[in-house]
Amino acid sequence: MIEPAKQATNLERDDLDFDMAENTDETARVANEPVRNVAALISAIEWDSAIVSDGNSGADVIAELVKRLPNKPGVYRMFNEAGDVLYVGKAHSLKKRVSNYARGQGHNNRIARMIRETMKMEFVVTRTETEALLLEANLIKRLRPRFNVLMRDDKSFPYILLTAPKPGERRIAPGIFKHRGARSSKGDYFGPFASAGAVGRTITALQRAFLLRTCTDSFYENRTRPCLLYQIKRCSGPCTGEIDERDYDELVAETKAFLSGKSQAVKTHLSNAMRDASADLDFERAAIYRDRLSALSHVQSHSGINPQGVEEADVFAIYQDGGVTCIQVFFFRTGQNWGNRAYYPKADSSLSGAEVLGAFLSQFYDDKPCPSMILLSEVVEDQELLGVALTAKSERKVTILVPQRGEKKDLVEHALSNAREALGRQLAETSSQSRLLKGVAETFGLEKTPRRIEVYDNSHIMGTNAIGAMIVAGPEGFVKNQYRKFNIRSTDITPGDDFGMMREVIERRFSRLVKEHGTPENKDMPAQDVEIDEFDDDSDAFPAWPDIILIDGGQGQMSAVRGILNEMGLTDKVTAIGVAKGVDRDAGRERFFMEGKPAFTLPPRDPVLYFLQRLRDEAHRFAIGTHRAKRKKEMIKNPLDEIAGIGPSRKRALLHQFGTAKAVSRAAVEDLMKVDGISEAMAITIRDHFRT
Repeated sequence: MIEPAKQATNLERDDLDFDMAENTDETARVANEPVRNVAALISAIEWDSAIVSDGNSGADVIAELVKRLPNKPGVYRMFNEAGDVLYVGKAHSLKKRVSNYARGQGHNNRIARMIRETMKMEFVVTRTETEALLLEANLIKRLRPRFNVLMRDDKSFPYILLTAPKPGERRIAPGIFKHRGARSSKGDYFGPFASAGAVGRTITALQRAFLLRTCTDSFYENRTRPCLLYQIKRCSGPCTGEIDERDYDELVAETKAFLSGKSQAVKTHLSNAMRDASADLDFERAAIYRDRLSALSHVQSHSGINPQGVEEADVFAIYQDGGVTCIQVFFFRTGQNWGNRAYYPKADSSLSGAEVLGAFLSQFYDDKPCPSMILLSEVVEDQELLGVALTAKSERKVTILVPQRGEKKDLVEHALSNAREALGRQLAETSSQSRLLKGVAETFGLEKTPRRIEVYDNSHIMGTNAIGAMIVAGPEGFVKNQYRKFNIRSTDITPGDDFGMMREVIERRFSRLVKEHGTPENKDMPAQDVEIDEFDDDSDAFPAWPDIILIDGGQGQMSAVRGILNEMGLTDKVTAIGVAKGVDRDAGRERFFMEGKPAFTLPPRDPVLYFLQRLRDEAHRFAIGTHRAKRKKEMIKNPLDEIAGIGPSRKRALLHQFGTAKAVSRAAVEDLMKVDGISEAMAITIRDHFRT
């Protein structure tokens, strides 16, 4: 629980009061929150702050603040003049920790630069250092401060969901599904898995072992006879009563026990059942148990390394080379390898592997469940404190170890080998990408090497379900979290008018870019007299403005794009290049269009040509995929979706009662009111919708 300090009424007074606020309802609520809900408490925190006048250096700001800070644990934030968060840190004693910054000596370039830029600091006092650690990790992930170690590629992990019936609803047999995202569905979640493929393979194997359903609720409710999965012995057929409800619940309980780490107990139970069936001469039932045992053995053996003495653990190994860091994470659950993933955190090259790994761990588990054991390749700072924090957060004992011998040591060595190989591939790919970007600059006569390239394409069928798509590439390849899609909204565009669609896409994209980031001249630039080290190099932050925009099209599309850029005064700010398909649409014969140059082609084996083809093809793939998804959604659209107040539950109830939307449209108000959740007013709304 975080205890917010009283907010000072006068930020410039000489003596800030850091005692805990005790006389507000909000503070009382926050103080009673459990540690695991630190993320939910951020909005309730009141920060004590101090702002100094212009002209004071960062060291002066910090030296003045040190006099007022308490010897209590807490979290501090450092801001520059523009109000951007530079750094988030935690401390056992705020006074002692912050005073280190005020000395002005013994700091490396990164810390010295951070101190110089600091014009404001904010503080919050916590009850324990454990709470400070959890709060620090949460704030770093939310604010992404420039000088902290930042976790990259923080995509959500997939899980296995074992559903449970919702209270008050008609019973639907539990199922086993792949899940990613918010945990809004009722049930038990098992994971994380490193990839969706690993989840799919595990669910397929579990189907053979436990015969649970994997169909959707609507499919389940409308079955009148078993589906093919029942015929091939991958489902027990609860939808049509092929299995007794009590027996199916036993299968669900066995699945939950297996995924919870009790795999050996489940296998022993099945083995005993097989032996009993065989003793009773019921060889058909014994064969069923035999096949289930075989499927369980497959689950535990198909994923590469499967340790015998490690039931549940996450393994972290870090490797650094060429100023880049790779952290390889392996997930082991129920004695199985559930996959691995490589991370490349953003960190100053002067930081040691232990420092980076320690900062990474606290962020990694900010929104993920912790296993009972975490194995590391290096001893990290505050390792014991981190174990205490994760134990409090997960409400069970979490052990953090750096193994020295045995099977656990072998697992760490295997992860370290993978980290070394992954970093080697990453460095090779980054080097190749850098050479290609330099080649693009030379080919098109650019003043500098592009760091952000945006590629645009449209997709539609005879003007229907039209969408525009933008993909982004940079020094590290495709930047998929920057991809954007544009539903074509204008009613003035003639269906199938590619030029008009491209005009709308470019206008919307750059209007928003100017609104959110200003024109390139207005972007914040580092002062010329400030020492720049590699941590602060411009390459560190991915730019919002593109250096090049590639348009999939010829002279017509380029004319449309230039017209919009001229109207917005951006012609000189962005280089626009058109890529038209070659004669007979052959790859390798593309023609390129630029302002002030005649159309030209590149040599057929030019690496830059292959690179641009890859960019164009990725934009084409993204545009087509987005268009197909939109078209599919339109095809399965139900008339009930257009009625205000009809959500998934009411829609399901109406279709279950009447069968089709057409039957609903013909129903009388009295019949509609017989459906659960449909009041008289809603029934009248439904009738009026179909009859007006």
